[in-house]
Amino acid sequence: MSENSTATRKIPADFWFDPLCPWAWMTSRWMLEVEKVRDVEVRWHVMSLAVLNEPRLDELPEEYRDLLENKAWGPVRVVIAAQQKHGDDIVGPLYTALGTRFHNQGEGPTREAIVGALEDVGLPVELAEYADSDAYDTELRASHQEGIDKVGQDVGTPVIAVPGADGEQVAFFGPVVTPAPKGEDAAKLWDGTLLVASIPGFYEIKRTRTAGPDFS
Repeated sequence: MSENSTATRKIPADFWFDPLCPWAWMTSRWMLEVEKVRDVEVRWHVMSLAVLNEPRLDELPEEYRDLLENKAWGPVRVVIAAQQKHGDDIVGPLYTALGTRFHNQGEGPTREAIVGALEDVGLPVELAEYADSDAYDTELRASHQEGIDKVGQDVGTPVIAVPGADGEQVAFFGPVVTPAPKGEDAAKLWDGTLLVASIPGFYEIKRTRTAGPDFS
């Protein structure tokens, strides 16, 4: 590798998301802003709230259990199918298209929203059929497990993995933030994320959320 290419190499940030989660959506919009203000490259990966909660499904409130069983599988299955058929580079744009429709436009995780998102990024609408197919569930579970192996089971979505002090990846749940910071605020939060990742033994900072997701 040349000296020039080394100097311009971007910091990798691996990001695991479930399109259904509004908090992951907020964090993902922050990461897109970070790419504008820092030399960072986000690599997008699917995780699944349905898979995450399988071991304790019977313990969950009925409304959330219904969401996981009847609505959570479709979007992640479509994204993983798109990745398998059209490559890693489509994951981020498809997530943006899905999240914009699900969250910003209030369409929710409907079949119509999924089809619209596929059209938005120029993908075949036939991919929506994978919402009801387990054809790529092995790959979906592997992607999910990759993120969980880095951060641990007792988390939700999103999961972000960044370089630690020794260059090895350190993964966290979050950061959970609303609205998504922009400009210098986005840069400061990113710098802080790298800072805490550089401290051996650091695990979490948390406070009670007093505001819901702000998609503005």
